[in-house]
Amino acid sequence: MRSSNPLWIGVGAVFLAATIWIHYQVKVDPRGARGGESVRQLGSVKVEEPAPNFSARDLDSNEAVLDSFRGKKVVLLDFWATWCGPCRMAMPHLQTLHDSFKSRGLEILSVNLREPPQQVKHFIDKKKYTFRVVLDENGVIADLYGVRAIPTVVVVDRKGLVQWLHVGISESKELDELIDRLTKE
Repeated sequence: MRSSNPLWIGVGAVFLAATIWIHYQVKVDPRGARGGESVRQLGSVKVEEPAPNFSARDLDSNEAVLDSFRGKKVVLLDFWATWCGPCRMAMPHLQTLHDSFKSRGLEILSVNLREPPQQVKHFIDKKKYTFRVVLDENGVIADLYGVRAIPTVVVVDRKGLVQWLHVGISESKELDELIDRLTKE
């Protein structure tokens, strides 16, 4: 028994160090969880190319078809789940964007991944979010967009072209300026 004590002490020390590092990345370091990474391509989806069309049901069972917004609205797709801490941290900023730019033609489609509709509706109602939430119960839309981590944000302009791909929390001046510019066009 005594020979395993140093091993468990070492394992405990590694676990403690990892816990402290994760806590720092999520809650302290603005370049960590909040910074995320803008990319030029996710799977086969590329910036400046047409966004793949999809259809999904929202929380009121209405169908949302991405191509129906072409020529009319700028669309922000936010891939998320209720269990994802960084996703939940990003949602107040999405609400701010929704409130600020809805009248100028921004449509937020918050794409929930693989969760029961009642669970998602309870979360959205509790937080009083008013942007549109669509359900990707089988992960088909996430697969279409090459989403491998959440939160992931995709911005599609009025022409239906992808203008921004971002993995991680997207709360940034860059996103705000992009939405401002695209909703003025």
